[in-house]
Amino acid sequence: MTISRRTLNALLAGAPLAAALPAAFAQSRKDTVVLGMVLEPPGLDPTSAPAAAIGEIVHYNVLEGLTKIEMDGKVTPLLAESWTMAPDGKTYTFKLKKGIKFSDGAAFDASTVKFSFDRAKAPDSTNKARKAVFDNISSVATPDAHTVILVLNKADALLPFRMGENTAVILHPNSVASAATKPVGTGPYLVDTWNKGTSVTLVKWDGYRHADKVKIKKVVFRFINDAAAQVAALLAGDIDGMPRFAALQSLKQFQADKRFTVEVGNTAGKGILSINNKKAPFNDVRVRRAIAHAIDRQAFIDGAQEGLGKPIGSHFAPTDAGYVDLTKMYPHDVEKAKALLREAGVTTPLNVTLTLPPPPYARKGGEIIAAQLAKVGINAKIENVEWAQWLSGPFKGNFDLTIINHVEPLDYATAYANPDYYFGYDSAKFRDMVAKLAETSDPKTKAKLWTDIQRQLAEDSVNGYIWNPAQVAVFRKGLSGLWNSSPIFANDMAAVSWSGRG
Repeated sequence: MTISRRTLNALLAGAPLAAALPAAFAQSRKDTVVLGMVLEPPGLDPTSAPAAAIGEIVHYNVLEGLTKIEMDGKVTPLLAESWTMAPDGKTYTFKLKKGIKFSDGAAFDASTVKFSFDRAKAPDSTNKARKAVFDNISSVATPDAHTVILVLNKADALLPFRMGENTAVILHPNSVASAATKPVGTGPYLVDTWNKGTSVTLVKWDGYRHADKVKIKKVVFRFINDAAAQVAALLAGDIDGMPRFAALQSLKQFQADKRFTVEVGNTAGKGILSINNKKAPFNDVRVRRAIAHAIDRQAFIDGAQEGLGKPIGSHFAPTDAGYVDLTKMYPHDVEKAKALLREAGVTTPLNVTLTLPPPPYARKGGEIIAAQLAKVGINAKIENVEWAQWLSGPFKGNFDLTIINHVEPLDYATAYANPDYYFGYDSAKFRDMVAKLAETSDPKTKAKLWTDIQRQLAEDSVNGYIWNPAQVAVFRKGLSGLWNSSPIFANDMAAVSWSGRG
């Protein structure tokens, strides 16, 4: 094969050899889509591991839940055909669709739902929604094969939404043991191969209940965390798109290129400087408040996100119900930060470690945050780690500071009502507010509690709240159906198709 100058330039830009295939190769694909992802997941079972990258591959494609969260955030039926809620909000009855099978031929029915939920709330469960969702389920009744009754300890108006998250997908007891590497589900695709460190390939399941509507027969998710390599792979035609494009400094290049479509949408993400609340001196709220005043949110957004994002002042996104803008509680104020450190008895310079996972927002943003902290007397030594190291280190509570985008919607209970969560926030007052919110159905009371919850997190400066990221999708002209917003991290490939290719 003769390598063209454009291909050579792509190679020099950092793309691997596989990324240097001519663009004509991409144009020849009729029923295949190759998408780039920033992170490789640690496994493929979203009910036992926390990484959002798992859902990007398997959720709605391989594994399904009772409900579906659409791109606009609406909740619609999926494996359930309907549901009703008792007046007290503590009992939900789900009517299941009939005739659905798992891809290995096993039947989907009420017993598989009960198995999945009992497993999620078991003492040894590693489901990240266990405490926030499944521990609240006091019983799972199955009066017949197509009816599931969930009785809750406390009312939860958000339960139908939670049933659409990837933590609530339904697995069969016969195949659950292999779910981490080869999950078997009821969705339109099968896991074909997983080349560790490189890609995961899905193939269309012809036995899917709506197989005639699925246009794409093969989906390849390639892992490309280097920003330059993402750009090169797109330009060379090795991938057809990046639903969550990270090389934002190259965005204008693609906006000007008629071969590509660029869409900017919303996410439920909360980008934060996570602080270890259990570790001195961060266990002093004055130190955490000093960090909040040290952060220049807009400078971070401009420098690390090319201006794409919105400043936030608590662990809520502007798209969340009851969102309150609290950014003015901690304006960027170097002198105020220094004064708070002195008040807390901190001797400066304070030497800490800032652990950064692979995404460009963390690596590039970490340099910006370190420079801002240095101005108030906090010397943050940067430690770059791979995703697996981040999960086994900071996510287990072994860190000082780290930067991470919490992509799960409305995860305030999961993250802050659990003292064992990685940043170790322990507030009985906060847990009480969360419990009251779950129990009430009065709109005025809900609105007040939404505000109180956000304000409590901000007053306690649990973390440094920085930005709500925009979703930036870059993909080839002719590819349609990709989500342009992310209420959850998913790629609904059954809705994707090529136009103008025959």
